[in-house]
Amino acid sequence: MKPAVALVAASFLALAGCTGLSGAPPPSTPAASGVSRSTEAGGRFITFVGPRRPTGEPFLGVPGTNFAALRSSIDTKTGEVAHQLYVEDSYFGAERNWEAAADPAGQKLRFIAISKNQITCDNGCSYAEEFAVGLPEALMRAPRPQGLAISFTAHSGARQTIIVPGELIARQLAAIDEARAILPTASTALPPANPPR
Repeated sequence: MKPAVALVAASFLALAGCTGLSGAPPPSTPAASGVSRSTEAGGRFITFVGPRRPTGEPFLGVPGTNFAALRSSIDTKTGEVAHQLYVEDSYFGAERNWEAAADPAGQKLRFIAISKNQITCDNGCSYAEEFAVGLPEALMRAPRPQGLAISFTAHSGARQTIIVPGELIARQLAAIDEARAILPTASTALPPANPPR
């Protein structure tokens, strides 16, 4: 490995170890379905993370780079569910600045910029961007045996489409439905607004 490339790889590994909960889905032991489950905020939220799927070659051969994963969260007090497709993109060259996402019909989806880090600029620059897109419940539950194609565009003009296989969506939804089935209803989970005196 050339010294400059070794420096980039070392810098990237250091950066990868610093991501928090708002960034990459943490590696965990998945259930038999491949969907891992964790509890956040003292039990207020149950989070589900699907398997990481590569979106390209690992950056400089570093495992766990350039991937996408479904992640969903249930609010145990209200029963509300939120879904996202999380993406990690590492690359050499000009900054891409990912900024928008659309569903298969071309409808805009809520784009969530998480982080952008310059790894190094020795002998050319390289960057790591983390972002996500909000996936409405109806979009997740629409029958799609061929999968769900989400298109991303960047300020630089770069484009990419990530296809989430239908089987992974079905596993994610099954894990969520199983958890929701044993949650108390929102009316019994929430305390009364004004208890009688």
